[in-house]
Amino acid sequence: MRIVIAGGHGKIALLLERRLADAGHDPVGIVRNADHTADLEASGARALVLDLEKTDVDTLAGHLDGADAVVFAAGGGGGSGAERKLTIDRDGAILLADAAEKAGVGRYVMVSAIGTDDFDPARAELPAENDDDVYQVYMRAKSEADSDLRGRDLDWTIVRPGGLTDDAGTGLVTAASTVERGTIPRADVAEIIATALIEGTAVRTQFEVVSGDSTVSDALATIKY
Repeated sequence: MRIVIAGGHGKIALLLERRLADAGHDPVGIVRNADHTADLEASGARALVLDLEKTDVDTLAGHLDGADAVVFAAGGGGGSGAERKLTIDRDGAILLADAAEKAGVGRYVMVSAIGTDDFDPARAELPAENDDDVYQVYMRAKSEADSDLRGRDLDWTIVRPGGLTDDAGTGLVTAASTVERGTIPRADVAEIIATALIEGTAVRTQFEVVSGDSTVSDALATIKY
């Protein structure tokens, strides 16, 4: 499969690219910085240099022609400010969905975050006055992106991981529509995405996930939304 990953230089994306490449697939990572190309190639991926904040649907759709799936793993990142939470975490995800539909790509996996629908509307508007307000804008952005994707006629999967760590993956998770707060290695989030794509599971499901005691394959095969 040819799988195009927005946010291709992120920690989860680089792990996902290696996992997909090792399984014989063709990962393509979207990056806005050409200097990141070598890191993607080292992870077994090809780089597509494109700024999601400066492109349009037709241009992005052209790059998706022939793809089997897209993954949204992009984000404004720490310290990026509240406005970019909306232009990347929300609008970038929506742009990718628009382009996927235009290009005829039916499979879309979204990397979201646990508890995003619990944002405080009163504190999730611009301008954000402090770090907590910025976080509320981030949660709003992810929630609105997820809601947009759920309303589309795509084979979507929305993964809402708990607190992310750089620990080695265990391959064991707890996944459900809502789970108790906890953490999960980024490597296991990458494994969840790869498994959902390769095995064709968790289609049209949204779930929270943290470390647990079920294998990724078992968790995704039985998840309900």
